[in-house]
Formats: sequence, C-alpha cells, structure tokens
Amino acid sequence: MFIFRKKTLAYIACVILCGLFIGACVGVSAGAVQAKTNSSLPVIVIDAGHGGIDAGVYGVNTSVRESDINLEIARKLKGYFANAGFECVMTRSTQAGLYGTTAKGFKMRDMQKRKEIIENCGADMVISIHQNTCPLSSKRGAHVFFDGDSESSMQLAGYIQRQLNLLEGGIASNTILKGDYYMLKCTDAPSVIVECGFLSNPEDEALLISDEYQSLTAYAIFKGAISYFS
Repeated sequence: MFIFRKKTLAYIACVILCGLFIGACVGVSAGAVQAKTNSSLPVIVIDAGHGGIDAGVYGVNTSVRESDINLEIARKLKGYFANAGFECVMTRSTQAGLYGTTAKGFKMRDMQKRKEIIENCGADMVISIHQNTCPLSSKRGAHVFFDGDSESSMQLAGYIQRQLNLLEGGIASNTILKGDYYMLKCTDAPSVIVECGFLSNPEDEALLISDEYQSLTAYAIFKGAISYFS
C-alpha cells in the first residue's frame, strides 16, 4: 500500500474539492483541475472494461458498444487524476482487447492480463469502468460494486456512489453492491467496479453517449476517490 504525507493529500483535496462543484454543474474538461506537489502520490489503475471482440452490452436504441463508452469515460477519468498529480495506469488505452488471440479462452486471458498490469504497477487503487444492462428497461442509474471482504473497497465504493447519485439524471436512492468479480480480487488495494448506467434504459443510454455526461460521470468518480483519500 502507498505511503504519503497527510498534508499533501489534504492540500490536493482542498484544491480539488473547493472548485469542483462549479464545474460539475456545467461539464468539466480533464484539464480543468490541477494541483502541484513534491510528494509521491498513489498509483491509480483505471480499467476500461471489455474491448476488441468483447463489446460488452449494447445500447437499446443506438446499439452503442459498452466497450467504447467504457474507454471514453476511462480516458476522461485518467485526465482528472493525472492533472491532479496522481500516477495513472490504464489497463486498456485503445479499442483493442488484451487477450492476444481470439482463440478459446480469450476472455480469461484478457482478465489475467489486466490483473498482471495491476500487480506490476503496484496499484494503490483500482477503478474498473463498465455499463450495465437489465431485462427490466425501467432500471437505470449508476451502481458501484465492491468485494465484500474488503473494508477499504466498501468505503471507496460509498464515496463514489454518493457522487454519482448527485449527478443530474442520477438516481439518489442507488446503493453500493457487493460483487464476487475477478477484477475486485486482483489486489489488496481498494478496488471497485463502477457500472455507470444501464444501456438497456433509453434515458441512461441517451446520457451515456453524450460527451458532456461522460465527463461529468468521470468527474464524479474522481471526486469520490479524492474524498476517500482525504
């Protein structure tokens, strides 16, 4: 786990949180938040789910690929962290998957490669970006999943969930959920899967294909993570 000075993160929290609420109302570019520090800060791994032939789920009206939305939000999220001085690693920075070949077992190879990246970079936090689906088309809003055996992951999930619930178009009553998923067990560091919305819901889909809403979603996740650190 990372070691840092409390004053450093307190300073960054002040710089970020004091000005964030204005930007959250109008849409914020990834270059809008900056903080300078001489101290080493935590390593954040941002995982854009799926990729390549594994598109994930599809939009109900536009057939947009989950993997594409995941990547856009992940890129924006990296921008916020990087501009605040954090070291960021993306498991996937292109539309390609991480499986090598499409032969049988490609999905497991893809997941194992993500785990390898997380382990090799010494991750202090892992945020995996996904989109949800449900046979009940009225189901909507973001949900954050965490490993039930990790207290730190539960706390991180709570901070991020609160910020996502505050988004215009968000669902205030949505709660964090326990999940027994591979990506939540790749490290002892706090890890979450953020299901940003339901592509099976027309309202969520319309929001999630918007560049502005993608930025706001990434910004909310970023604020939640900063709240956890501070």
